[in-house]
Amino acid sequence: RMSGTANNPFQHIVEPLDPKNPDHQFYNLSKLGDPRYDRLPFSIRVLLESAVRNCDEFLVKSSDVESILNWKQTQTQTVEVPFRPARVILQDFTGVPAVVDFAAMRDAVMKLGGDPEKINPVCPADLVIDHSIQVDFNRNQHTGSLLFRSDSLQKNQDLEFDRNRERFQFLKWGSKAFRNMRIIPPGSGIVHQVNLEYLARVVFKHDGFFYPDSLVGTDSHTTMIDGLGVLGWGVGGIEAEAVMLGQPISMVLPEVVGYKLYGTPDKLITSTDIVLTVTKHLRQVGVVGKFVEFFGPGVAQLSIADRATIANMCPEYGATAAFFPVDEVSIQYLEQTGREAEKLAYITKYLKSVSMFRDYNEVSQDPDFTQVSVETHLYNVVPCCSGPKRPQDRIPVSEMKKDFETCLGAKVGFKGFQVAPERHSTVVPFEFNGNNYQLSHGSVVIAAITSCTNTSNPSVMLGAGLLAKKAIECGLNVKPYIKTSLSPGSGVVTYYLKESGVMDYLSQLGFEVVGYGCMTCIGNSGPLPEPVVEAITQGDLVAAGILSGNRNFEGRVHPNTRANYLASPPLVIAYAIAGTVRIDFETEPIAINSEGKEIFLRDIWPTREEIQAVERTFVIPSMFKEVYEKIEVVNERWNSLVAPSDKLYTWDTNSTYIKSPPFFEGLTRELLPPKSIINAYVLLNFGDSVTTDHISPAGNIARNSPAARYLTSRGLTPRDFNSYGSRRGNDAVMARGTFANIRLFNKFLNKQAPQTVHLPTGETLDVFDAAERYRQSGLPLLVLAGKEYGSGSSRDWAAKGPFLLGIKAVLAESYERIHRSNLVGMGVIPLEYLPGDTADSLGLSGRERYTIVIPEKLTPRMKVDIKLDTGKTFQVLMRFDTDVELAYFHHGGILNYMIRKMSEN
Repeated sequence: RMSGTANNPFQHIVEPLDPKNPDHQFYNLSKLGDPRYDRLPFSIRVLLESAVRNCDEFLVKSSDVESILNWKQTQTQTVEVPFRPARVILQDFTGVPAVVDFAAMRDAVMKLGGDPEKINPVCPADLVIDHSIQVDFNRNQHTGSLLFRSDSLQKNQDLEFDRNRERFQFLKWGSKAFRNMRIIPPGSGIVHQVNLEYLARVVFKHDGFFYPDSLVGTDSHTTMIDGLGVLGWGVGGIEAEAVMLGQPISMVLPEVVGYKLYGTPDKLITSTDIVLTVTKHLRQVGVVGKFVEFFGPGVAQLSIADRATIANMCPEYGATAAFFPVDEVSIQYLEQTGREAEKLAYITKYLKSVSMFRDYNEVSQDPDFTQVSVETHLYNVVPCCSGPKRPQDRIPVSEMKKDFETCLGAKVGFKGFQVAPERHSTVVPFEFNGNNYQLSHGSVVIAAITSCTNTSNPSVMLGAGLLAKKAIECGLNVKPYIKTSLSPGSGVVTYYLKESGVMDYLSQLGFEVVGYGCMTCIGNSGPLPEPVVEAITQGDLVAAGILSGNRNFEGRVHPNTRANYLASPPLVIAYAIAGTVRIDFETEPIAINSEGKEIFLRDIWPTREEIQAVERTFVIPSMFKEVYEKIEVVNERWNSLVAPSDKLYTWDTNSTYIKSPPFFEGLTRELLPPKSIINAYVLLNFGDSVTTDHISPAGNIARNSPAARYLTSRGLTPRDFNSYGSRRGNDAVMARGTFANIRLFNKFLNKQAPQTVHLPTGETLDVFDAAERYRQSGLPLLVLAGKEYGSGSSRDWAAKGPFLLGIKAVLAESYERIHRSNLVGMGVIPLEYLPGDTADSLGLSGRERYTIVIPEKLTPRMKVDIKLDTGKTFQVLMRFDTDVELAYFHHGGILNYMIRKMSEN
């Protein structure tokens, strides 16, 4: 239950929000009578409310409530507390394996004699299909005309369905089979924008209780919702599944950095300029693992769309969350996006009752922060981009030309391409559609208005439309070889662009709608025209991509664009018209029109006032209502997709995308006592900083890998391998890809390779093949590692993969927090050397055989003995940190724990 527990020690503070309606109550935190509450950051108050409401003295204890109340002291003490978010969001890449696990859990409950329909998300789970569509098609120009054939959208959506039919059928089955799980079909938008405009509750009214909306999501940019005052961040798949099944996530109580905003932005500034400035500042401050909370009178000057843009890029500055508490502007946004008046009333009343409603101009409401690290005057923000390889490398637009030319000759690095000086002016002529053009270093070949970061913001989207209108009226165009695209995060964007009359102008410049999804922002940019690729290759050119996205790491956007810049949608169009990033817009014309007149960017740039006037007229509640009322039924191909209707999934043994995982084979209803691990071999022997990228499959499937051999044996050619990401629903592929990173450094080999030594025979084998040999001989496995094992992105397959390889335990000097929790979730034992001990100090070569002595009675963080076949014995710490984690271990992992629980009569 998300709305309180029967034996809650805080029942005495429950009261009705409205005395006339006693059936709807809330936990009134002000009745705690604790002066510390009003000094807590607003984000920490959300954690506190969840702990109070869910306190059952097992999963959530009174001592956890005290730890959160005492945040001012505990924030620096690495105190772990449980948090039960109100809901979960997923996208399709990460959602498929979650639904696979749920389907397999139903089978397991059935085998144990329970009711399989008990396996359901206990909190709302929304899955938005947005990661599959690519820009395979964009504008097709008719000869001698400025009219464009707008069939790119349909073609891209058709191809998306053809490629992903199997995955989509499976997800459609899930949407029918599971309660509390809603699938938003492909073609609807981007998960974080749909979340902002439609899914967000801000305050829940459920089971007779009011409580704050909060969430975790299986995507790092889940933080976008923090801009609306809903606390949320990205997690790994195992954590998300646990939350869906009613378990709290364990988190270290974070420090909270206050970021103060003053003033009003200049009339020519966009929210993108503000976010790129904030990103650079916070990167310099260092906020990794912390919450950032915004305050100060400048926040009141920002729209919710502006705040959401800043919150979206939270992963780029490294914080866990970037929180803007709810204020009057938030309520106005909810009204604008079509939320009902009754909801707005109880949202406002509830948040004011629990002191979570903010007035940014009221200094007395400013809470205590760990530090107020940055103060920014919005008037000082200037137009800017970020690049050429990282989101935090901000460049004022006035310095773009100079910066690019510096990067061209600089040593290879984040700001360098090391092109010899004599090659800086290389020009390569080429022919495209019967006309002659030329490319040089800095030529723009991709220009994409993309990503929820910016397409959720009407001010920058209408700004782009107004700029396009003025550009067409001045006789400007975009060269036809430049791959232009517009991929909005929701249908509402298309609606207001059409209604305001700017869509035709965008289309004439080549920015027609090519799809609703992440597209270019996640590298689904599709192919460039062959003559363009040949020219780039021939001249070894540093060609440029310009996009309104949130990430521009090398190789992400497109293999042929070595320089990629993040920019506001109007600037994307400006650089597309200019055709190069080697331009100083202040002193050089953006283009010369057909009449020979020089046109400068300032001649066509719309002011903030112009944009706001159009927004007030055309971005209206009825649009949001009309689009979102039919969002789940508007896609005809999705509607006609035939999926099984059984409550148990009928697995297709021929499928190479969806497969029943073996996690629950042999699971019995009875709980077996924990067994010692006898004579384990070390599969891999690592040093420090082994990341989840090293452990977990990602990206393309190499042709000489175990996964490739498996797919080939199933009749597939390399062209059909697709990526590990698209095959996360098939454990056979994912297990074979575990530790398959070519950058893996294993001490047994003393070089980088995805291989290890099979110790009984001394043979060097691919990691999966070695693990399979050990499995056939019935031998348990162990991994040795140094510091920070499992750092990097939270990936569930970084724990699931090792489990499937037969790894029973990992012995490391230290762990990344989320990865340790994921190992616990899969029943793999995280062991830690005692302080001062290391593999070297203990003289471990990794070639010994290890017996880990596990007593029948276990306690959190207890010491256990390891005995080697050499006769040596030493002690290590067993990193089960709480009673809950021990319960998971006794059951063989969190999913087994839930299966047994759901199988009880």
